[in-house]
Amino acid sequence: MELQHIELENLKPAPLNVRKKRAKETSDLVPSIRSLGLIQPLLVRKNCEGFEIVAGQRRYHALEQLAEEGVKEPVPCLVMSEGDDVKAVEASLAENIARLPMDEIDQYRAFAQLIKQGLSSDDIASQFGVTKKLVTQRLAIANLISPILTAYSKGDIEPETLRILTMATKKQQKAWLDLLRSDEYYAPEGYQLKSWLFGGANIPVSNALFDVSTYEGGIVTDLFGEDSYFDDASKFWTLQNQAIAKAKENYLADGWSEVIVLEIGEYFPAYDYLDTAKKDGGKVYISASHDGEVSFYEGQLSRQAVHAKAKKGKDGEGDTNQPPAKPEITQAMQNYLDLHRHSAVRSQLLRHTGVALRLAVAQIIAGSSLWTVQADPQKATSDKIADSLQDNKAEELFAEERKQIFSLLGIDGNDQNSLVPAKGDWEQPHDLHALFGTLLSLSEDDVARILTFAVAETLPCGSAMVEALGHMLCVDMANQWQPDDAFFDLMRDKQAINAMLKEVAGKATADAHIASTAKVQKQVIGQALNGERKGGKKDWQARYMAFPMKGYTKNGGITAMDNWKAIKKHYN
Repeated sequence: MELQHIELENLKPAPLNVRKKRAKETSDLVPSIRSLGLIQPLLVRKNCEGFEIVAGQRRYHALEQLAEEGVKEPVPCLVMSEGDDVKAVEASLAENIARLPMDEIDQYRAFAQLIKQGLSSDDIASQFGVTKKLVTQRLAIANLISPILTAYSKGDIEPETLRILTMATKKQQKAWLDLLRSDEYYAPEGYQLKSWLFGGANIPVSNALFDVSTYEGGIVTDLFGEDSYFDDASKFWTLQNQAIAKAKENYLADGWSEVIVLEIGEYFPAYDYLDTAKKDGGKVYISASHDGEVSFYEGQLSRQAVHAKAKKGKDGEGDTNQPPAKPEITQAMQNYLDLHRHSAVRSQLLRHTGVALRLAVAQIIAGSSLWTVQADPQKATSDKIADSLQDNKAEELFAEERKQIFSLLGIDGNDQNSLVPAKGDWEQPHDLHALFGTLLSLSEDDVARILTFAVAETLPCGSAMVEALGHMLCVDMANQWQPDDAFFDLMRDKQAINAMLKEVAGKATADAHIASTAKVQKQVIGQALNGERKGGKKDWQARYMAFPMKGYTKNGGITAMDNWKAIKKHYN
């Protein structure tokens, strides 16, 4: 049995569900779910149309009603496996839920106590039979100041307002509380509170990290207050981001291992981190609220990393680094890079018959993942990556050479995509004796040309040999590849994207967007590449396209770089 989040439209009540009467009477459940969220997951099992609900039909109908009101999220469900006993599972869930306090504050306090005891969010979710999202939402209450918790306990604040306030800075919370206590002013709630917190139009001058005299816009003074405000959010954020980038540089120069800048408005979950000294791997997190206030969290390390280090030390392995960081690129991006680099290398190999011959001999002796013999299938993991590869100039060159080879051998290439059968082909397309007879009639040069093509077609995509040949043959990807939409769509790592922006548009532009979303930074890169921004490096090539490949962060997890590190001693 496993916990999954399933879209509401993929769930249907089971025909044999025992609850027939009052199944759609949800007036008691809807307010609770709206306020606290779905605490107990549905119990479901797979069927031919999706999933059927074994237990939780009333909760399902309550969620349907909330969906009609515009409140719709994936539903936490326990998916039963074959052999699971329904009654035993329901009894276990009921016992767990019975131990869970029903008030949000009480739930927070219970979860916070368990966090102090060393449990993770996943551990707590498993212990109570609830979702990790619910645990995370409750732990976010740790960000609230005590007077707001007191006001909530007295019933002065609604649950929805309380949840939104968890995203506010301490300064914003105090300002909102003053409004709540005031007889003259109105304290915004719900949607209006979100606008009040995140509208971005009211940015106090006091939140600026930069010299205000460098701001080129106007400053508006509140006639009824003591603060002044910037009149142009865009101009403000350009200068504020530059100041944040400078602060990051200073932290790194001061010896901090890593400085992470969160996106504007992104919440820093302090409850999941522990104070950690610089020498022990503590990091710095920089968070900026929508009204421009910047918070610096120095010496922070996730509980998971701290516990992993402690466990390894206890096991006698000594001091170790924290668990591996999230890889710089996704698996889809790795696939994209492998295909384009493989295409360029095997195209270059066509002009080096001697190298191809020696490679063929080495593969005959030592073996290869494709020497059965099979052509690499050039398998893309998505249509977008496949379409991108079709536009690669090296693919056009390789396809043209394939036509010429087919012509030399007298082969009808209309129904064939490769000379050598690809992995997974069911039939051998060539008659061995007829092919051998044709080869006997060809010149040595033509046979060498065919051999070179066969070796190139059977070069394994994503292999260390691609890296070796790319380095040895001085492959220049600029002749074969240009940055396309598929490449930027697959980029996820913000540090890497900001570094690319710096290469394409310069340090000033990259610094000005250091806290911007990945989407915005990629748009700026695109504008610089197509000439919409002055000074852009139009002939830019990503470091991923160099031989040997280079990355943008210290995260690692890039197969091509690992491959080269393992074999480079053989190709100096």
